[in-house]
Amino acid sequence: MRSIIYICALALTVPALAQAQSVGQNPDLPEPQSGFLPDMKIPRPALWGSEKPSVPDGYQISAIATGLKIPRQTLLLPNGDILVAEGKGSGAPALRPKDLIAGVIKSWGKSPEPGGDRLTLLRDADGNGEYELRTVFADNLNSPYGLAFVDGSIYVANQDSLVRFDYTEDQTEASGPPELLTRLPSAINHHWTKAMTASADGQFLYVGIGSNSNITERGIEAEEDRAVVWQIDVETGAHRPYATGIRNPTALTIQPETNALWAVANERDEIGPDLVPDYLTTVQDGGFYGWPYSYWGQNVDTRVKPQDPEKVAAAITPDYALGAHVAALGVDFSNNAVGAGFSDGAFVGMHGSWNRSEPVGYKVVFVPFENGKPSGEPVDFVTGFLVDNDNTRGRPVGVTVEPEGAIIVADDVSNTIWRVTRMDP
Repeated sequence: MRSIIYICALALTVPALAQAQSVGQNPDLPEPQSGFLPDMKIPRPALWGSEKPSVPDGYQISAIATGLKIPRQTLLLPNGDILVAEGKGSGAPALRPKDLIAGVIKSWGKSPEPGGDRLTLLRDADGNGEYELRTVFADNLNSPYGLAFVDGSIYVANQDSLVRFDYTEDQTEASGPPELLTRLPSAINHHWTKAMTASADGQFLYVGIGSNSNITERGIEAEEDRAVVWQIDVETGAHRPYATGIRNPTALTIQPETNALWAVANERDEIGPDLVPDYLTTVQDGGFYGWPYSYWGQNVDTRVKPQDPEKVAAAITPDYALGAHVAALGVDFSNNAVGAGFSDGAFVGMHGSWNRSEPVGYKVVFVPFENGKPSGEPVDFVTGFLVDNDNTRGRPVGVTVEPEGAIIVADDVSNTIWRVTRMDP
């Protein structure tokens, strides 16, 4: 079955020359391409063995937890403990034959481990960088992904609900089942991940809810309350659309200096290996970001029928292009403790492509900022996941920056949590 589908995909693919990835504030976008199938190529999981990811000079990396069950996002608790959300998520049923083919090909690049549907707690009690305590904080969840901590409560965004756990410092497991705060859209769940962060004042939670299709192939009715960021009151669960037209907002964070909400988003497929760039952007209250009618501002996607010129005219151009199909799934802002030229900017976890002939992503990059905005080219920070076009040892997802400057990276193929720290001078 695998070989037959792979041969079919190759035979039906429209050849495309690999181009340099368009990144930065003003990317040079190529012309759209079309074909029955996009290029499909995904590296298969490979073992790390004695190898580790590569980090810049002056830094070191270690695995602080292995053998997890699909770690996605992490949360640093006030006492320094780390919570890991583990879950596989459900997939939408195939709509077209090429969806079936794509689904099988994408599965080749995933860990065979079943999702944990749980939160795992890691603790380094003596501060030596070795997390000697590992325990299940809560289980029987439903593909948890987004995590937040507000005023003594842990909030978890499952694929279908937002729930809350009471928390006391140094607690190692939940005292009981969580409280339901609100249901989250989960019908079909083409994009199941529910990213989350809390506002700086703790009054609101922001939850990213991805679209139910690539470009509304299931009909616009299936996109109600999709491709949006919700603002949710932490006390009542009341919610409203905060921003719309974001195809798949996969990670959210708050910029420390401005308290502004930022997101990374995965853009649409099937118009070429170098379209459309995934992006990093501020999320404006009431803002519309183009999906499905246009991309990168007012670039009309002619596949979408009917069009909506008023929507296109209102579409906000994102702040920073990360490159097409890199599958950005993690983001967090840096701080002065990270040091060595990596203090002012954002770290982005790139899960990696499946729908281009030459894989891209599969790394953590640093996007430098100046005066509160992205400025300059992205810098590779954690690499070495991708062995070659056919094999990868891991795929980064969530990224968390500790106040002391360490960077936590979740890897959902090798099922590892990595920690990057500065070496002693």
